[in-house]
Amino acid sequence: MKVFFRVDSSARIGAGHLMRCLTLAEALRGRGVQIQFICREHAGHMIALLQQKGMPVSVLPAPTTGNAITDVGYATWLGVSQAEDADQSIEAFGGKKPDWLVVDHYGLSIEWEMRLRSHVGKLMVIDDLANRKHDCDLLLDQNYSADGSQRYAGLVPVQCKILLGSGYALLKKDFKDMRDRIETRLHDLRRILVFFTAGDDQGETLKAMRGIELYGKADGVDVVTGTSNPNNAAIIEKCEALHWGYHCQIDYMPALIARADLAIGAGGSSNWERCALGVPALVTVLAENQVLIAQALDNAGVVHNLGRCHDLQAENYADALCSLNRQQLAGMSEKALALVDALGAERVADILLLA
Repeated sequence: MKVFFRVDSSARIGAGHLMRCLTLAEALRGRGVQIQFICREHAGHMIALLQQKGMPVSVLPAPTTGNAITDVGYATWLGVSQAEDADQSIEAFGGKKPDWLVVDHYGLSIEWEMRLRSHVGKLMVIDDLANRKHDCDLLLDQNYSADGSQRYAGLVPVQCKILLGSGYALLKKDFKDMRDRIETRLHDLRRILVFFTAGDDQGETLKAMRGIELYGKADGVDVVTGTSNPNNAAIIEKCEALHWGYHCQIDYMPALIARADLAIGAGGSSNWERCALGVPALVTVLAENQVLIAQALDNAGVVHNLGRCHDLQAENYADALCSLNRQQLAGMSEKALALVDALGAERVADILLLA
């Protein structure tokens, strides 16, 4: 069986899409499936990570001024037209016809998918925007939503199977292993983890760090960034001055999350990593696609949603930290653990194999 993935990463896109595809790819490879990635060479890409994991990658050329599209919004994430990307992706197949093509990209939609249809067995889309039509056999939205599958009414074919909810959250096996070993939490707010994105965090890491400094009661702080964060030099300098731990582009995130009493981060796919290990969180919205999920998790008592990053100052982080008590932390932790069991990747892999 052959499964191809079309996904991108960059300083702007971040690493979340690539990481969840890599997680599913590893689960499939563990079942004997042949894997192939197709990724465009955007600025700040993380293609090297796939290669380090032994994943074959076909690299599409970086966008140039001559072929850059003029659309606004998520379409600009692609860097070329959907038609051009489709032609280049088909060429990257090298004459092979995968049993499944998995596409995880906000810049791709039904136009691209229809061009690929005759070149693949079946097509799976990973999405959480529910803002455009798809031509696919399977759609995965791992986010928690009060609207359920109705979010995709009229956006997918009637025969499309929809996998919805955090039970399908694509988390690495390391999270399940760590979940089985986590110790009972005392729910004291002593150790804090700061991680927003592996890409450009829009200055939010430094802002949160200043907030923790104003709070002044943390015994230990771990700060995580990616190599493409434009503020890394300042972040490192501040961590050294405060004797906090600095971690860049790491592969031991489960261990850092597990030892934290509280995490501060973005409202994207990291939600499910924190939930799987029962870590309460202050969540900041970095992008429009995070708004609804942050609100939903806050309403469910799983996180405390601070709102949009551009509306926050360091003092807002300090005030939020001061407002938390042991009972609140315990409640968030309990609800988080109940929401995500870290078996989503195994479930999705089994569904692809049996389809």
